[in-house]
Amino acid sequence: MSTDPLPQPTLTDGTVTLRPWRDSDVRPTWEGHDEQVRHWYGERERPSLEQWREIVDTWRREHAEAGRTSFVIDVDGEPVGTVELRPVDEHTGELSYWLYAGGRGHGWATRAVRSATDWALTGADQGGRGFTRVQARVEPGNESSLRVATRSGLRREGVQRVAPGTGDRAEAEEYVVLARLASDPPLSEPGAFRSLLNSFLPRKRAIAQMLIRDEATPVPRVLLCQLTYKQDWDLPGGVVEVGESPQVAVGREVEEELALTLAPGRLLLTDWLPPWGGWDDALCLVFDGGAHPASITERIVHQAREIRTAEFCTAEQVAERCADFTARRVAAALATLGTGDGPAPGASYAESGRA
Repeated sequence: MSTDPLPQPTLTDGTVTLRPWRDSDVRPTWEGHDEQVRHWYGERERPSLEQWREIVDTWRREHAEAGRTSFVIDVDGEPVGTVELRPVDEHTGELSYWLYAGGRGHGWATRAVRSATDWALTGADQGGRGFTRVQARVEPGNESSLRVATRSGLRREGVQRVAPGTGDRAEAEEYVVLARLASDPPLSEPGAFRSLLNSFLPRKRAIAQMLIRDEATPVPRVLLCQLTYKQDWDLPGGVVEVGESPQVAVGREVEEELALTLAPGRLLLTDWLPPWGGWDDALCLVFDGGAHPASITERIVHQAREIRTAEFCTAEQVAERCADFTARRVAAALATLGTGDGPAPGASYAESGRA
């Protein structure tokens, strides 16, 4: 990438044009500088016309002096918004964008951001900015800006926390980080579109547990683990890794935690766990671990980092040792087991252990 900024170009997709600022843009953009713009940029009041003129003059200088490019979003000869591209480092540019009052709701911001991103990721030898990465940081509550970013092809990468008072707004606590790379395939390709959707569609944590029973007792005792990182006891199991089958995960977790190699049986219960104690919500899948001799506990080798001990527990001990929602989950999973010679019922669904 060239160290000297290129002359600021004019870009267009046939409907929306991105161009350098003109003196004639100052008043109409100042008049459209409404409460919505001020809110997301942390301004307590609208700048005066003269202050706004000075801000625009600064933007015009900064392209030549610092490589910070501010485009007017022009539709039919009228300024309706702004797109700004700031260099973060030699390879990365960061976008900001907003539409003034009267310019929203037409899809112009998406067109503008897409054009700016295409130019930023085009090589300098082809008239572009020469970045390999273009990113945007958007507050989670700014839903319209998030939609613009994703519709423009920027993939959601994660959330960046910021210390109070250090963001664009004093109230800002975190930003969603979205980005597009020069190496990303064109959005017209099906795989690229799927990757874009996958980056921002909701994701939910999954936990897989195993219900292991003592075969000798008429009223089933279940195997519980006393954990090192919390006071209450729980069923053996753990978090399902990305790309891993929940059924495979529970077998892996039981082997890692207890050194028991048990083939997971059928799914007994799907239990939704609401947000709790700093944890996001999750789905807990309880699989049948079968009935075994009580002596199976003699084969257990605890994973010392997570497990203190493991024992077969009665219903009374489950209620005493487990959190209430875990006790409800154990009871719901046991209720799903078939009895007698009839067919076993299908898997149950619960929320925090309640059917």
